[in-house]
Amino acid sequence: MENRTAVMEFILMGCTSNPQLQPLLFVVLLLTYILTIAGNIIIIIVTLVDHRLQAPMYFFLRNFSILEIGFTSAVSPKALAILASNRKTISLPACFTQTFFYFMLGTTESFLLAAMSFDRYVAICNPLRYTTIMNSQVRTLLVLGSWIGGFFLIIGPAVLLFQMPFCGPNVINHFFCDNTPLLKLACANTRLLESMSFVVAVFSLLGCFTITVVSYISIVTTVMQMPSTTRRQKAFSTCASHLIVVSITYGSCIFMYVRPTRDSKLDFSKGVSVLNTMVTPLLNPFIYSLRNKQVQVAIRDLFGKSGVFPKEPKKLIRLSPLSLFQT
Repeated sequence: MENRTAVMEFILMGCTSNPQLQPLLFVVLLLTYILTIAGNIIIIIVTLVDHRLQAPMYFFLRNFSILEIGFTSAVSPKALAILASNRKTISLPACFTQTFFYFMLGTTESFLLAAMSFDRYVAICNPLRYTTIMNSQVRTLLVLGSWIGGFFLIIGPAVLLFQMPFCGPNVINHFFCDNTPLLKLACANTRLLESMSFVVAVFSLLGCFTITVVSYISIVTTVMQMPSTTRRQKAFSTCASHLIVVSITYGSCIFMYVRPTRDSKLDFSKGVSVLNTMVTPLLNPFIYSLRNKQVQVAIRDLFGKSGVFPKEPKKLIRLSPLSLFQT
């Protein structure tokens, strides 16, 4: 029992063990983090203050940007601190807190992506009933349901993990407190927790991914029936961009968590984790929002008021369900 309370902190190995690469990696990851925060904050502000961006899809994009900021902030600051100071220790409570928020926000993001795909399905396949179906109450419930679902799916495995004794080695071969390397350090039978984590990953990732795929299949089928070639090209271009982000997000998570824990290769998983936690949140504002003409005009108007960009004459933008595909 005395040995079970010996481990009070862990040592994070970081992104790389090569000291020559650490300064360059720090600069790259710091710029990535700053651009991620800035890009998502711009989306939040623009969709809040611009009256032309009050359609349901922008409500989901705003909440998605809030999630992305929290998700990358759960991991990036500590990883940057390790690279900058070479101090790799993290306390036991801080490690557990990082683990909980990383998985809770990641699971919430999966549910929200599924809700966003449903919104696009209604907008394209049922345009006449779009405003009726996706009213303010429904979209608020979808967002709240995503947060509640993410919390309750993770709280059970998290509590079980926090009760695990850690009495042996305390070196985590990762740049954050991921559950896979943590379970390898536990001084107890982890089969139950591994099974719970696997079931949660299958339900949240594969389930939400299935909803997204089915929604986009219906969208593509509807778009193929559009008489205008130009509209079909714009629709397919936007669908391709969305599917790229969804594929990266779900693909990286499925690779890391929907498989037996003890068969995981941590060194390769670290590279996938960097893509999932730092690169993807940077790309999402550009692919989901900044390529949209309505958002571009709103951003120019916003910065035009402050004198950053020359303010262009305001154009009347008519919002419709199909405006999602006008890039």
